Amino acid sequence: MIELTALASLRAVDTHGSVVAAADALGYTPSAVSQQVKRLERQTGVALLERVGRGVILTDHGRHLVDAGGRLLADLEEVESTLHQRAGTVAGHLRLTAFSTAMRGLVAPVVRDLRAEHPDLTLSLTEREPWDTVDLVASGQTDLGVVHRWGDLSINVPDHLASTIVARDLADVVLHRDHPLAGSPVLSPHDLLDEQWIATPEGTICRQWLTRMYAGTGRLPRIAHTAMEFDSHLALVRAGLGIALVPRLGRQPLGDELVAVPARDPEPTRDVLVVHRRSMADSPAVRAVLDHLVR
Repeated sequence: MIELTALASLRAVDTHGSVVAAADALGYTPSAVSQQVKRLERQTGVALLERVGRGVILTDHGRHLVDAGGRLLADLEEVESTLHQRAGTVAGHLRLTAFSTAMRGLVAPVVRDLRAEHPDLTLSLTEREPWDTVDLVASGQTDLGVVHRWGDLSINVPDHLASTIVARDLADVVLHRDHPLAGSPVLSPHDLLDEQWIATPEGTICRQWLTRMYAGTGRLPRIAHTAMEFDSHLALVRAGLGIALVPRLGRQPLGDELVAVPARDPEPTRDVLVVHRRSMADSPAVRAVLDHLVR
């Protein structure tokens, strides 16, 4: 009989490309993952991994087992969710991954309320970027993912995942109070053509949106400084080093030195979505988390 834990380990090796990376993702030792894969090979009588250089790849037999086993694990997850639904209990353990501002402004207070209302439900929280989060949910390494989608910038969600919009968020242009535009009622990209921006790194969704804002101006935003966290953006604006586009969700108090001015043409709006595997749709625990996030 094929062991499901060993099957999950083989799938993790496939996802992460090595035994060491799979062990890190699963919270096991590399030795434990290797032993589980070897146990699968003994149970099935075929080789499942082959060494290539310093890494490993799945054999054709291993690929078949992962593909077919993935459907089996999804079916089992659906059966478990249905059992919990029939029992009508909100219990168990869920893994939730979210981006940083959602963790501060949305997830933390929701989890506090969930713990009070459903003491038999526990959650483990991890902070990651949206694209990484979708991959983690899709591969079964986390159960719920909180991601964001700016305007018409799409985020690819695989078909076996469901998504629910739980909030909408706006971003403002944050300036030092001494900035000449600090008293403006609203600002558009045409007002900001020569400004120096503090932005998230190239390739992030927020950076893509800032660039998209300038469409139609014939210019690109002038990026003076790059920082991953919006708290760092505020500190740099406070130091007079530029301006920043900072969402309201999870935003720290601006204090007396900073001013937030609404933006328009376009208005920087992002949807906050929760993604989960469709096989968990009937889980009362998943439903409770979704309901609290929407609330």
